[in-house]
Amino acid sequence: MGSSGIGDLQGQTPTGSDKKPRAKMARDMTDKDILKMELEQLQKEVSTHRTAISITASELIANIVAQSAEDPLIKGVPEDKNPFKEKGGDIKRLQKKASTIMKDPSLTAHGMSPCFLEVPRMWLVVFLVCLLVWAGGTYWYLFGKPSPFSLESVRLPGPLELDQKMRYKVLKQGFSRERVPENLDAIVIGSGIGGMTAAATLAKLGKRVLVLEQHDQAGGCCHTYVEKGFEFDVGLHYIGQLHENSLFKIVLDQITEGQLEFVKLDKHFDTIVIGTGDEHRKYTIYTGKTEMEEHLKKQFPDDVKAVKEFFKIMKISARKTHYLATMKLIPQWVALLLLKSGIADLCSPIFRLVGSSATTVANSLTTNKDLQTIFSYFFYGVPPKESSCAINALLLHHYKRGAYYPKGGASEIPFHITKVIQKFGGQVLVRAPVNRILVDSKGVAYGVTVQKEQGDVEVRAPVIISNCGIFNTFHKLLPPEICAKPAIQKRLSMVKPARGSFLVFSGFEATQEELGINSTNLWLYKSNDMDGIMDEFFSMGKDEAPDNIPMMFITFPSTKDPTSKIRHPGKSCMTILTMVRYEWFEEWKDTTVKKRGDDYLEYKMRFAKHLFDWACTYFPKLRDKLVFQDIATPLTNTHYLGAYLGAMYSAEHNLERFQAEAIARNRCDTPVKNLFISGQDVFSCGIAGAVHGGLLCASTVLGHIVYIDLLLIKKKLKRKKAREMFQSAKKMQ
Repeated sequence: MGSSGIGDLQGQTPTGSDKKPRAKMARDMTDKDILKMELEQLQKEVSTHRTAISITASELIANIVAQSAEDPLIKGVPEDKNPFKEKGGDIKRLQKKASTIMKDPSLTAHGMSPCFLEVPRMWLVVFLVCLLVWAGGTYWYLFGKPSPFSLESVRLPGPLELDQKMRYKVLKQGFSRERVPENLDAIVIGSGIGGMTAAATLAKLGKRVLVLEQHDQAGGCCHTYVEKGFEFDVGLHYIGQLHENSLFKIVLDQITEGQLEFVKLDKHFDTIVIGTGDEHRKYTIYTGKTEMEEHLKKQFPDDVKAVKEFFKIMKISARKTHYLATMKLIPQWVALLLLKSGIADLCSPIFRLVGSSATTVANSLTTNKDLQTIFSYFFYGVPPKESSCAINALLLHHYKRGAYYPKGGASEIPFHITKVIQKFGGQVLVRAPVNRILVDSKGVAYGVTVQKEQGDVEVRAPVIISNCGIFNTFHKLLPPEICAKPAIQKRLSMVKPARGSFLVFSGFEATQEELGINSTNLWLYKSNDMDGIMDEFFSMGKDEAPDNIPMMFITFPSTKDPTSKIRHPGKSCMTILTMVRYEWFEEWKDTTVKKRGDDYLEYKMRFAKHLFDWACTYFPKLRDKLVFQDIATPLTNTHYLGAYLGAMYSAEHNLERFQAEAIARNRCDTPVKNLFISGQDVFSCGIAGAVHGGLLCASTVLGHIVYIDLLLIKKKLKRKKAREMFQSAKKMQ
């Protein structure tokens, strides 16, 4: 503060005739009088130099004490009455007095404002105001906005639409400029369940949403197709967590307004076969809150403790998953701070579990290789050593309370969601391949272009939601200069494309009773060394891979849906799934679907034959009843599903994806303003993972956490159920 500092003020010495009278006066002064005089002098200095000096009581006293030793005025005060003598707690005592004195109204007579001096109080007020603003803003963010969901919107399911032509009127509406609604609020690229969930959530708030699908049918991995009288599900094989009043059930009820019905499958929903020939071992997985764990303990009596510990991990993973979702909703810098500093780890063990290798955790629990395989038996192209322990645990926990299948088939889901979107003025249009996301000079997304034979058609909206995957979005749809942004490149560097999927769809002229099949799924592994067999397989060359498939999944969709017997009498279906490398099929990527040549057909049939023969070792009656077979390679998935490099699970679910920084950065909002990501790439793979990706996206777009609304509905449903039970008990009396 230069010459106007406190030190200069205290260094002034009385002169001449002022000395004696002032010394006498000082003897009669109290510490309050002395301080008032010092404050008066300070005010004069401030006025003279027009310098704003902010000083606390403690700082003022400290400066006075520091300069008091040579001041004759202070020297004139008797030692026992000198408040500036540093004896024990005198300085602290004086500081306390000074704080009180500064609040004295009489100081205003000296031209000193209490606010000018009482800086700590001022900052306390500022802090409290900021806290109030933050609390109010948080409350408004969580509860202050209208909810897209309500109990009243859910009604009893209507009759199943069996007329395929009527279904196609909803699911196969082709794109044209005339069918695009006016004054759109949002455009969703891709009609997979993640995008449809986001679209329906926005629609239920009165938003006009347009969903654009490049295929000729809406639904993404939830669509089905019919060939030769056989209906095949493409990506939905079974769903869990649909028991009464579960959060997932509430979500599906809300986005379809209660029109979806699900069939509960047998308690024995999965069988795991390890090994081949006479040396194979079978293990069964049962649903049930306690039955799942107890049944597994019976099969591994020497590893009861390991099973118990794994189910503890399942419980933690299921109950603490919302922490992972929270990191994608709070500001990115806050999420990074919490995750990188280790604060998040202190809050919940989920952050350590999600970044822990499934192999490492399984090895720490047991040395039994078969049990280690069961702990990670859901394969999605990632060896257990590279996959997350928490994600694998969540996949099994998903079916703990039961496995379900949609009544009427998987296409019931997009069928009813489309109706909800249309109800609020939106539309779902197919044969609408988006080839560009439009971005203005300021880096703001404002629309898309749809590729048509007559030329690109531009469609605009203030919000663009991409449900076609992070790689398609950034690599294919955005201008190169936008994709080159460091923030986008940083995000892309944290993920890589998943393995490609290979499926064999088989149709049989026989009933399930004649074939000896049921709704239980089969998971087959040639060895219990999952890391070893997967590493070996994916490192093989193109020519040897078809003859050395180490694993596969078998499911019979026709046995899961009771309406299948009505809609397709006398027919049964089987779907086989395994994982492959896109590179094995890459040489045919520029050929046309269904016209890829004999060498391509021969190559994919080598895979299909080995898979079908393997299935027939467990279901021998299949071979003689086979009348139809269709095969989907990664190229097929790219054509029909728009899957990047044929990966149905989009970005790979490896450990790198679930490290601290990746969790924080892999979110719905993007470096491009008004552009958002939905689906599997936001949270996790599968139907449930994509649905949550859609809910997180809707929350981000709306600036409102819709999960709060869902939890409130869950609470209301519990109360309603309790009232009904009470009334029922009352009537029984």
